[in-house]
Amino acid sequence: MTLDPAIASRLKRDANGLVAAVVQERGTGQVLMVAWMDDDALARTLETREATYFSRSRGEQWIKGATSGHTQQVHSVRLDCDGDTVLLEVDQVGAACHTGDHTCFDADLLLAQAD
Repeated sequence: MTLDPAIASRLKRDANGLVAAVVQERGTGQVLMVAWMDDDALARTLETREATYFSRSRGEQWIKGATSGHTQQVHSVRLDCDGDTVLLEVDQVGAACHTGDHTCFDADLLLAQAD
């Protein structure tokens, strides 16, 4: 799969050729996770609607839920104004975080609104 040149030309990638992907749950608006995408992962996501990312530690693409069953069906993908981040709105099945939590932001609340 090849990323549409019109989209590719708008991306501002990091030194490794990656853009940040913020993943938001469609039904709740909750931020589930942040991951990375290369051009191929973004192209595959846009074509199949299966969330596909690039693992910096493994140096390869991975489809969310391919081994865990905790899938993300992509509803929409948006590019931010700077072209360096994409926002995926997904229907999450199971946990989004590798720890088994629903989101990667369940563990450590650093600041909350004072009552």
